[in-house]
Amino acid sequence: MIVNVHDAKTQFSKLLDQAHAGKEIILAKAGKPYARMMPLAPATSKRQPGRLKGINDKAFFDPLPSADLKAWEPR
Repeated sequence: MIVNVHDAKTQFSKLLDQAHAGKEIILAKAGKPYARMMPLAPATSKRQPGRLKGINDKAFFDPLPSADLKAWEPR
């Protein structure tokens, strides 16, 4: 479905509902395709707590070397 920007402004909520339902909407400016409204892809995976367990060893919490600390100081 192709919709001019002017019409899309007045029907935005309706077009948004249609895009969410799976319909692809092409927004046109002066009759030329300009942008596309389409539904977002569903999330592929959920976060898994503890997935990186064991990656950080105790050295992770050691103080930074003085050269690294100096790099973070304001000049």
